[in-house]
Amino acid sequence: MSIAIQSNSPLRTLPDDYCPPGADRWFTVPEGYDAGKTLFYSDYCPVGVTPEKTVLFVHGNPECSYTYRHARQALQDSQVPLRIVCPDHIGFGISDQADYEMVDMHHADNLRMLIEHLDLRNVILVIHDWGGPIGVGAFLDQMDRVDGLVVLNTTIFPMPADGYTYDAWPLRVMPWSSLGWVIPRSLWGGAAASVLEGANPAPVGLIYGRSFIKQVRFALGRIPVNTPAYVFSESLRSKANARSSQRNVRQTPVWGHGYAYTDRKHGKQDNHDFYRRMQAQLPACWGCAGRGIPAAAHFGEFDPCGKASVRDQWLTALPQLDKAMHVYPEVGHFVEEYKGPEIARSICAVAGLSE
Repeated sequence: MSIAIQSNSPLRTLPDDYCPPGADRWFTVPEGYDAGKTLFYSDYCPVGVTPEKTVLFVHGNPECSYTYRHARQALQDSQVPLRIVCPDHIGFGISDQADYEMVDMHHADNLRMLIEHLDLRNVILVIHDWGGPIGVGAFLDQMDRVDGLVVLNTTIFPMPADGYTYDAWPLRVMPWSSLGWVIPRSLWGGAAASVLEGANPAPVGLIYGRSFIKQVRFALGRIPVNTPAYVFSESLRSKANARSSQRNVRQTPVWGHGYAYTDRKHGKQDNHDFYRRMQAQLPACWGCAGRGIPAAAHFGEFDPCGKASVRDQWLTALPQLDKAMHVYPEVGHFVEEYKGPEIARSICAVAGLSE
């Protein structure tokens, strides 16, 4: 991949499809905790096209912009008149390393500055995992910049206690949230490498067995290059990035409820107000009581973020999702890994285009 990496990310070898050729861009965060850090993003538009709308893909944890490659490629292949912007958050992908325990509100602030730098308007916002609160949170003071929303296994609402929960999934004795505490930082990239394999229905023993094997391979440097597992894991080879990523995992049981913790560099961090504002403003601005923006959703059901009660929260906030909600019982958390073309079609529909 012919990207000249301008950051201190541990990820130095990239697959050819990490971003569209010539679309690699770099942004220096101007202020806040990450002032001076370098953030990577790709910025693509078909040649000779003046797009009316911009697709903004926002990733979560422990992934990076590469998680959207299938949906992005489907849009590129169809040559629809859309600008496509896809950033890596600080601490992920090939952006600069994190130097404190970052959570959604910190990434949202950095994304807000990128949005303002590029003056993105008429945005089709695509969100997955922690990218939900990051993406929605970035627009809290400028909700009118968004013209459409595509939701992929994420939430900004208090995680319901029924069914799958992150303090009991996939196994109550050792749930996903506990791994942020028990796996050493030096092996955390191996857990990231295993998430794609462990995200679909499978026996619990197989899920944890795969995770253990990936951690061993990561420690030995034997995860194949040019694979999603390598991309996700190698950016977490630094202990600084691993520590920040693990903080997100530790908070999954209280996803959407708001939480507080103490960072050793910046002291007490509290995002309760961040969530309250999103939960009030999203339905008021984007729901039927507001602009009623077009919206679609794709949920892998084998996941706490894909269960019926979470989908109902989204439907309450955005009733227009009722006719554009796609549910896949055979898919887990990383729905974009398996349903890229379907997601691309939803993006086109939300944008008012035919693929």
